Order: sequence, then structure tokens, then C-alpha cells
Amino acid sequence: MKLSDLVSSIDLLECKNPVDPEVTGLFHDSREVQPGGLFFALKGVNSDGHRFIPSAIDKGAVAVVLEEPAPLPNGIALIKVADARMAMAQMAAKYYGDPTADLPLVGITGTNGKTTTTYLLEAIFAAAGIPAAILGTISYRFGNTSLQASHTTPESTELQAALRKLAQAGARAFVMEVSSHALEQKRVDGCHFDVGIFSNLTRDHLDYHGSMAAYFNAKQRLFSELLLPDILKPLRRAAVNIDDPSGAEIAARSAAPVITFGINREAAIHPIEYSLLVSGIIGSIHTPKGDFSFTSHLLGRFNLSNILAAVAAGIALDLPLEAIREALGQLIKVPGRLERVESGCGVNCLVDYAHTGDALENVLTTLKEIATARIITVFGCGGDRDRGKRPVMGKIAAELSDLAIITSDNPRSEEPFSILEEIKNGISPPFLHMFSEDELACGFVANGQVVVENRREAIRLAVRLAEAEDIILLAGKGHEDYQIIGSTRHHFDDREEAAKAFAERCG
Repeated sequence: MKLSDLVSSIDLLECKNPVDPEVTGLFHDSREVQPGGLFFALKGVNSDGHRFIPSAIDKGAVAVVLEEPAPLPNGIALIKVADARMAMAQMAAKYYGDPTADLPLVGITGTNGKTTTTYLLEAIFAAAGIPAAILGTISYRFGNTSLQASHTTPESTELQAALRKLAQAGARAFVMEVSSHALEQKRVDGCHFDVGIFSNLTRDHLDYHGSMAAYFNAKQRLFSELLLPDILKPLRRAAVNIDDPSGAEIAARSAAPVITFGINREAAIHPIEYSLLVSGIIGSIHTPKGDFSFTSHLLGRFNLSNILAAVAAGIALDLPLEAIREALGQLIKVPGRLERVESGCGVNCLVDYAHTGDALENVLTTLKEIATARIITVFGCGGDRDRGKRPVMGKIAAELSDLAIITSDNPRSEEPFSILEEIKNGISPPFLHMFSEDELACGFVANGQVVVENRREAIRLAVRLAEAEDIILLAGKGHEDYQIIGSTRHHFDDREEAAKAFAERCG
């Protein structure tokens, strides 16, 4: 594509060396630049892309988008903009043919529930006869096409390339998880959203955002800026969870009309009645298009909220009510979201991605509502991440479990036992016993906690201690198939480790 065609999609401050080369690729990492490439000099947290302009030119860049003046050789086009990240998002959309311009796009943001809601919406679109592609934490996928998910929401160049590839594979709609990082860094500013979903807001990513106010402001950009109706998409809608305290402010700031959902009956979409069972959820839902009964294999009150979010998006898109109802019963599981591991000996083992205090509390509260025996929770906290949530998660796990096994998650560069000590600091009740592994040789009667740093051994201990009807929750890693120790990523999958432990114990 000609540089002049790409530049037409952005607000330009200055253009020097006004050559008009053919651009053969878009790059924000100077190490990946190829001949004919357009290089974006982005300012990051730890580095400034302006420093790498010479390297990008050496590798064959024919033009540079930058925010600060820099001397460039003759024949290299200089494109000065106020915001290089926004320019990159807009130019990436243009370069890849604006794949969301004429296809429905649903964006989901919030601390918890995003992945499950994408799976629900995928099923709803399918029941309505619309094949949808999913872009999220687990993968970017459509049919037999699957692209590795490096981030929940990738950089805009990778995002637009993925959207184009998925559309070429036959996708006729997109459902995307939209992270706070992506909104803050304008990775999705080249996307044309039809519906934005707000799920909830609880403590997370404060190592990056610094405060809950900044975290909220990043999330609300989807609604206040990116859902503004325009000629291309005049019927945009916001679907907002008003059970969450932040929902009212999200709704107030929305640039598009709002449809509310929640377990609260004041919401436009809410359950008329429901039952939370060990086998799933049954009930009926009120919507502006009519009421319907449903069944779901998903577990718990928080998944009822995810169901309502997906229903709200379906209503906002004017999809058939029968397709929505049918889809809710068809989704069997979501990888790493209360995903069952068969034990063969009557123990209920569930793997869940819960890695925040709120998510862990939601999961354990759900399990207590349906449990008929004890709950054993295996969990940890990631290194080099928000330290403030460690004692919070420790307190929740200890109070809502019969036995909390504190172990490593992804310690990264931190000393694992230092992380475990910070988790223990939240566990204050003096009557909650701190077991040694030796004390658990014959099982346990009183509630308590134990520290087992090695995650594999922690899972094996939980499997050994569990009795028939007990519930084991392996929390924090969910679908992840790795553990990061130091700077090395090792293969590790909670589901595989639990299955091996049950095979040894139960045959």
C-alpha cells in the first residue's frame, strides 16, 4: 500500500522528505523491520522507540512515524503525529482493509468474566447462523484457524492482521476481549465496535495502572470514546452490568445507548428465577424482547452474570431470542474456567483461572453454595505483579475453604517463599491452624492452611487428602500450560497434573 494512502487515515502534524514509497509491512519493534517497512517509534514504559529509528532504517524502513523530531536520511519519509500509538492503530486498520468496518464486533471489558462471555457469544452467533471469530486470553480463533494469543488484546498491528486473517477464513462477526492495557495503549482504536460489554471492576493490574481510578478510566474509554455512533455504525450499544458499583458511572459516560443487565431486577435484562446446581444453572430471564427459560452447564452466580452479559449483547445486536436461548444450553465448558478434571474416585476437581481476590471469592462462594462436603483450594499469586492482592487472596482462600494449600503460581523473578509469606499475611484468624505437611499425613479434620511451594506437589497433596464428594479447586492458572520461574517458561498444566495425580491414586 502507498504511504500516502496510509497517511490519509490519520491526523498529521508534519511530513518531511515527502516521498511516497510502497509500504510492505508495519513494525513497532526495530528488530523485526523488513525492507519496505513503516516503523512506529513508540514510547513505552521501559524504552523509547525513537532511540531505535537508526536500527529500523538500517533494516530497510522506508518511513517513520514519530512524536518527536529526529534527523532522517534523505529518502526516508518522516511522519510526525501527536500520538504514535493511535496513528499505528488507525494505519493498521487501513493497511489490513478495515476488517471490522462491515462486520459486527463485540468488545468485552472488565476484570472478570471476559473469556466465558466470549464463548457464550460464540455459541449465540452460531445458533443465529453467523460464524464468529473469537479474540481473547486463550486464543484468536475461527473454525480451523487458530492464532497464538500473546496478550489478551495484541498490539494494533497484530490485532488488525489477525482480524483480516479470520475474516478471510470465513468469520462474519468478531467477539473480542478488550483489556485495560489495550484501551490505555490505544491498541483497539482502529476497531469499529457495535456493542461494548462492561462486566465488572475489581482490583487488578495496579502494578501497571497505579490506582483504581486510572484502571477505571482505561476501561471506560471503550464506552465514552470507542462506542460513539457514526455514519459507519450508527446503532452502537453499550451493555452494562449494574450489579457492579462502577456500572452506573460507565453507563453515564457511555456515548452509545445503554442496555443494562444484572441479577438485580432493576436491570433491563435480569433473571426472573434461577437455581444454582452442582450440574449447572436453570432459570428464566426477562428481556425487552420477551422472557425465556434456559439451562446452562456453567456453574455459579458469577456465571449467571456472564450469561446475562451475553444475552444483553445478543439483544443489542437484535439476534433471535430463540437462538440466544438455544445457545445457553449448548456451551459445555470453557477452558480453565471451572473446568472439570475427572477423578475416577468421586472427588470433584475443578480448574479455574481466578487470579484476583474478587474472582477467587466468586468461585469459592459458588462452590460453597453447591458443596456437599469439604473444599480444598490450591492457589498462589504471580511474581512481579500487584503485591497488594496477595494478602487479600490469602484471606479469601482461608475463610472460604476447609483447607487452603498455598503454593507458587508464576513466581517470575521474585523469591517464591517471599510471595508465599505475603499471602499468609492476610490469614489472621488465630484459630486457623497452620499445618505442616507431616501433620497432614493422616488427613485433616480442623480447618487450616499449609504451604507447599512446589505446585506439582501441592496438587498431589490435595488429591491425596480429598475424600469422596470433596471439591478440589486449582485456582490461578486455568487454561495456562506453563509456569514462569525466573525468566524461563516451563510446561505446566494444572489439568494434566491433577489427572496424573488421580491416575496414581484412583487407577
